[in-house]
Amino acid sequence: MVSTIDSKPKIDGFRMPGEFEQHLGTWMLWPTRTDTWRSGAKPAQKAYVEVAKSISRFEPVTIGVTSNQFEHARALLPKNIRVVEISSNDAWMRDIGPTFVKNDKGEVRGIDWTFNAWGGLDEGLYFPWDQDSLVKPKVFEIAQTHRYDASDIVLEGGAITVDGEGTLITTEQCLLNPNRNPHLSKLDVEKKLSDYLNIDKVIWLKDGLVGDETDGHVDEVVFFARPGELVIGWTDDPNHPQYNVLHQAYEQLTKETDAKGRKFKIHKIQLPEQISLSEEESQEIDVTASSYNRSSDDTFIATYINCYLCNGGVVIPAFNDPHDEIAINTFKEIFPDREIVPVYTREISVGGGNIHCITQQQPLP
Repeated sequence: MVSTIDSKPKIDGFRMPGEFEQHLGTWMLWPTRTDTWRSGAKPAQKAYVEVAKSISRFEPVTIGVTSNQFEHARALLPKNIRVVEISSNDAWMRDIGPTFVKNDKGEVRGIDWTFNAWGGLDEGLYFPWDQDSLVKPKVFEIAQTHRYDASDIVLEGGAITVDGEGTLITTEQCLLNPNRNPHLSKLDVEKKLSDYLNIDKVIWLKDGLVGDETDGHVDEVVFFARPGELVIGWTDDPNHPQYNVLHQAYEQLTKETDAKGRKFKIHKIQLPEQISLSEEESQEIDVTASSYNRSSDDTFIATYINCYLCNGGVVIPAFNDPHDEIAINTFKEIFPDREIVPVYTREISVGGGNIHCITQQQPLP
């Protein structure tokens, strides 16, 4: 039976593990939203299938699907991928789904953050998000995992990256945004991150990438390869729109230490060419009053940083870009003990994210 724990993870000895630690499996959601995804979401569904297939080579994958898409998703996905009925308003499991914490006794529990569609009624990317809000409790029921009620803070999984040893990196642009937690100061947010994730040190980058519709999620900028070691997106072109953000983040991180007092080793991954929709593609996206604008005039973020570490592998975005091969080789150097698997994910980028955004790891107990 799933119950709500009347305590905090830190008090109970639970911590958020690093993504590079062993997983019990991966959770995803099925894309159907036609004002996010072009052409009835069919191209995006194909990309999600390829991501799920790649991850399932390394660990179990579960995909939540709306009832009217169950047969279709089941037919497209390999039999080794579990398909369950979970309604949602869109398909970003990293942000909509739970964060998992574990202790040293083989127990895993879930964090039930508040989700407000990346900005609430005035600035959110769509309305309503009522079904999204039920995804976490449904995952807890399926996984039979007890939960902590973290409804006192709005937080998406893409806004944080942790080393599993007390260090968390996030951006002020996101977690201190008035459209998330206007009632909380920076110290208040740090206290909640400490209580729920067992964090000893929060490193605040100022901003996320320019044009990030999630208000600067850190998972488009940097991630932990392992404790003391970071991977950051990069460009040497001073005219690139992301140049200032990435150079400022790098300069700051070179001067920082983690919760254990270690200086960071930082790997740079060059950005590919950024993405735009053709006029024809943009007209394949439904227009609604609450939807985020996706026209041929917009540029969408493309980065290899929004990847996913799974058991024995790293699944990374590919864009049919000359930088793809360079990124693959750099990832092989950073992760010599993991297989690097590129997946063509342009369709996910034009929806507003990439592989990390659509996945959520459940740690091995």
